[in-house]
Amino acid sequence: MDATKKYCKEAFSVKTLKRRFPIITWLPKYRLKHLQGDVIAGLTVGLTVLPQGLAYAQIAELPPQYGLYSAFMGCFVYTFLGTSKDITMGPTAIMSLMTADFGQTEWLPHNATNAIILTFFAGIIQMIMGFLHLGFIVQFISFPVINGFTSAASITIAFGQLKNLLGLKGIPRDFLHMVYETFRKIPETNIWDLVMGLCSMVILVILKFIKDLKYDDEEGVVLPMSTKVSRKILWLVGTARNAVVVVAAAGIAAALLAKDIDVLSLTGNIQEGLPPFKLPNFTLQISPNETIGTGQLFQNIGAGFAIIPLIGLLETIAIGKAFARKNDYSIEPNQELIAMGAANFLSSFVSSYPITGSFSRTAVNSASGVRTPAGGIFTGLLVVLALALLTPLFYYIPDAALAAVIITAVLDMFDWKIYLTLWRVKKLDIIPLFSTFIMSFILGIEYGILIGIGLSLMIVLYPMARPHVKMGSKDIMLVQPDQGLKFPGVEYVRDKIYTRALIGETPRSVVFDFTHVSGVDYTTVQLVERLYEDCKKHKVQIAFAGMRPEILEIVESAKIPEFAHFHTIEEAEQALSEEKKPLLARAHSSNATDERSATPSRYMSINRDIGSVGPHVIEIPEQMNGIDKSATSISPLV
Repeated sequence: MDATKKYCKEAFSVKTLKRRFPIITWLPKYRLKHLQGDVIAGLTVGLTVLPQGLAYAQIAELPPQYGLYSAFMGCFVYTFLGTSKDITMGPTAIMSLMTADFGQTEWLPHNATNAIILTFFAGIIQMIMGFLHLGFIVQFISFPVINGFTSAASITIAFGQLKNLLGLKGIPRDFLHMVYETFRKIPETNIWDLVMGLCSMVILVILKFIKDLKYDDEEGVVLPMSTKVSRKILWLVGTARNAVVVVAAAGIAAALLAKDIDVLSLTGNIQEGLPPFKLPNFTLQISPNETIGTGQLFQNIGAGFAIIPLIGLLETIAIGKAFARKNDYSIEPNQELIAMGAANFLSSFVSSYPITGSFSRTAVNSASGVRTPAGGIFTGLLVVLALALLTPLFYYIPDAALAAVIITAVLDMFDWKIYLTLWRVKKLDIIPLFSTFIMSFILGIEYGILIGIGLSLMIVLYPMARPHVKMGSKDIMLVQPDQGLKFPGVEYVRDKIYTRALIGETPRSVVFDFTHVSGVDYTTVQLVERLYEDCKKHKVQIAFAGMRPEILEIVESAKIPEFAHFHTIEEAEQALSEEKKPLLARAHSSNATDERSATPSRYMSINRDIGSVGPHVIEIPEQMNGIDKSATSISPLV
């Protein structure tokens, strides 16, 4: 009862509330100067997310309005729960691609039911991960795997938009078939769409260049107000370039239609107004007489329940840490997981597909001078206003202009420099990178990243399971692992010791040096029991040296018979040398076993910690000569 009271007291303390609702910390300090920065940044991000939302819905293979449905609720929720002032939540290119993979149904294409269910459960899973402090999971995804995944995603997304850029119809979604069909149908290209798309891309590139311009002003020179204002306007136009291009393209399309020139592929009618706030549907009615049940929908989503929360975690934490370092503050990863989970969970009630932190919009938010997470409120309000009032105007937006927005946005995701870097630094890491990259095209993005993670973990674990072993020629063999001794390499080291020390022509003694060993596990205890039996059977003496107090306590708690430990290697070797000759002589007599049992206990001991996390080395001092080392050494993988 006392423990329950203590837990409840801590759970509902002011400190816990401030940790779970960061707004409680910064809101009392909020001032008018903060409001100005948040309004400007929030509206600027809003101008960015409006065209991106419409465009990303195409990647997710959903009607355009769902991109906007996904762009406002997360902004509101993150304001209350987020620990980063810069992150802006909403649809992203990669998450939209994942939604297309897992959120579409075979029964009713372009239906949002599965995508909304995915959002609902992704939010729940992410919140649970946050409360259980599981944010560290992202550390198991190596940078080469992330890069291979994002590079493959950028090419997949960009190539998937060629059909809209060229005005082609009937292009499949599977990457290899999509490539084949796109090239096969190039003669059917709509020239008007192509011109519109190319012009939009050129303008977007030029405006991005203008936004990134660096002015070489002399230090101490005061610039005229007109220069400052003009630079600020150019920066604002460059920042809102997506909105500028989309509005201009829509204006051209509307002017052409006014003259009865219907030559461009347009977005078309979009459902007007805000989505209703309601619990997601967990069934799908595909006809008046047929309904797909919850179980079938869940089966259709499959691995998406695991991959979508993981990708969301990866994007948000990476973005949050990057901008926290840039702007000199810190984030709390587990609280970010809770914030992202809550944003997804509540967004599912307004028909959103899965959302996460957006790198491009977070960069805009930071560059626009956002002061607190409240900037998201103004972004969300602008999206709500657009849904309420502007949806009829979205009809005129050309598909080619949205394709240009997407293509120019994702091309920066392809980092070709890392290939050269890895080649110079560590060629082995190219394997998971290329595997992720290639398999993402052949099997799909979701399988590509899983294969990459698997290979990356194998590369990390291989040295643990196959430690580097060196053998000497002296009667006393020195075993020197250099890190923790745990299960991956235990059996391998045991086999090596058995081969080299126990069944050789001359029985040998073994000294285990634990000076560099930082940890052991239960698997090692079981192994030591078996190794002790082997040593006893072959009449080989074993001693230990240099164990840390906590490791020695674990070994002794196993109560292994005749266990002995010495402070230094020299002491162990000296002890074994003093008693070795008499012991070997007695080993050939008929009563050797009885005499062995009478031997002082410090000369027969078993190390319960032969496995290792990290490379192991079994070494013999340099003075041990006379053995063919090429026949007894095993080269490490790395």
